[in-house]
Amino acid sequence: MKTATNSPSSTSDLIVRALRVNQDGKIPVYTFFLTASDLLRIAEISRVKRNKDGDLLGYQRKQVSTHVDEITKYVDSTDVVFPNAIILALGSQVKFKKGRGPQIGDPGCEGGSLEIPCDPNEPKVAWVVDGQQRTLALSKAKNKKLLVPVTAFVSDDFEVHRAQFLLVNKVRPLPKGLINELLPEINVNLPPSLSRNRIPSYLCELLNKDPSSPFCGIINRHTTNARENKGAVVSDSSLIEVIRNSLTKVHGCFYPYRNVATGQIDAEPVFEMLKIYWEEVSKAFPEAWGKKASKSRLMHGVGIKAMGVLMDRVLGVLSLKDPEFRSKISQAMHRIRPHCHWTEDSWESLGGMRAKDLQNTPSSVNLLANLLVRAYAGIEDE
Repeated sequence: MKTATNSPSSTSDLIVRALRVNQDGKIPVYTFFLTASDLLRIAEISRVKRNKDGDLLGYQRKQVSTHVDEITKYVDSTDVVFPNAIILALGSQVKFKKGRGPQIGDPGCEGGSLEIPCDPNEPKVAWVVDGQQRTLALSKAKNKKLLVPVTAFVSDDFEVHRAQFLLVNKVRPLPKGLINELLPEINVNLPPSLSRNRIPSYLCELLNKDPSSPFCGIINRHTTNARENKGAVVSDSSLIEVIRNSLTKVHGCFYPYRNVATGQIDAEPVFEMLKIYWEEVSKAFPEAWGKKASKSRLMHGVGIKAMGVLMDRVLGVLSLKDPEFRSKISQAMHRIRPHCHWTEDSWESLGGMRAKDLQNTPSSVNLLANLLVRAYAGIEDE
């Protein structure tokens, strides 16, 4: 048995009136209305998380309870107007049947019926790409008969789902950490404002996962469970910024590994150089490495970024093929060590400046980076 959208709950397929548009000739787009109860029958919200192997799952932001409660109250009030469409990604199991009669309007737009599987014993066929909080509100509301506008596209490619999620939410305040963590999982074309962090975030994730990396397990990402992983003390955004600057700025140490014409990056040597440099940093300052940012300015954003500036100076004149590559980095760390006070309350080499006044701001980063670069170059301040 197959039911229409306004009929009582059923274990069979759902059939709705819909308009179909082929925008690119490959991925069909549909627009239709569903009752709140039917929307919840076919769609699920996939919040971003990682499985036990560390693989990224889902793509949605965390629930904002206050906003959800406000929408719920509105849905259960009188004179409800709900014009904002929920955007769904539909699996290829859905079937569209073109309606009979003459074509009216644009030939690229067809009317008909859309058949959506909704067997309770099978995984749901739809995923919420945009409208997570509205969907959560509808699930809590008593008014389950409210007709909700839906725009949906058909694709089984999860990367397409993630890409659409980022593109749809680009003009909204998505958490930066969520965007950065999703980017390496997407291989479709993205705007420059999003794509510039893709490779840096990918390298950041490798540093966090590789057992031979000094950053293994200590990078705090959007999906990091702070209660379970108290050792995640380094902000991924600071490290991503360091890597991005070294890749994109002309004087960055990784700029030669970037194909300016195509934008492609030779990631393997860059990753190896990152591991070796920061491993020597961790060896030079064992008392400061892996501590909370409140206890160590090296793990703080200001320390990571300042050491990133130094990285460009040190690695910019070295080759990974140099047999003394590691030892030369070690020598650089030896030069700056007497000038660093990562775990102390004040910095003698900065005129007794209080450590807590060194914040993750451009002025503090520049101040500390200048100290490190001058110490590395052997320039003594008068």
